[in-house]
Amino acid sequence: MGRVTFKKINNVLLGLIILINGYVIAGPFVPAIIFHAQSHSAREQLQRKLDTNAAARTSSLGSNGLLIPSMLLDQPILEGTVANQYKVLNQGIWRWPRGSTPDRGGNTVLIGHRFTYTNPHGVFYFLNKVKIGDDIGVIWNRTSYTYKVANITEVPPTDTTIESPSSSAKLTLFTCTPLWLPKDRLVVVANLEAKP
Repeated sequence: MGRVTFKKINNVLLGLIILINGYVIAGPFVPAIIFHAQSHSAREQLQRKLDTNAAARTSSLGSNGLLIPSMLLDQPILEGTVANQYKVLNQGIWRWPRGSTPDRGGNTVLIGHRFTYTNPHGVFYFLNKVKIGDDIGVIWNRTSYTYKVANITEVPPTDTTIESPSSSAKLTLFTCTPLWLPKDRLVVVANLEAKP
């Protein structure tokens, strides 16, 4: 009877080890599978939403939000201090408080997680899907701003120039990269195209 119990415990432990290892290995791939399962019409729907007036967009984004059709993103922009950045980043897109805002011009910096094991599909998980020339919409204080992607690069985390003020109105988005060993930052810079 003792051997049967010991064998059951071993089987349960082996099952748990397999499940945990499976999650650790497969976790980063699950959002990518879901993204590819999304239909082309979802991207078209977000692009139409971007092309509509600000009133139509603010209904889902609230007073501040980010809309990027190429990565199927339609999320609010959150505010917070540098001291509580990790708490805010765990909830979504964080506006760097030392940066500008779309209504003031300059460099508006938005930061988001790409991947964590507690939230495998971070808000910027698909930032690598954005291409030069893509449109990005920002709602700020219920006003619509349209940006066009001008530059995509990777920089080390020590490169703080991406957060520097700018004389031109631009949007800087960044997240950690690559997924498996996030040692750098993936940076997307977009220039203001349409003023409200």
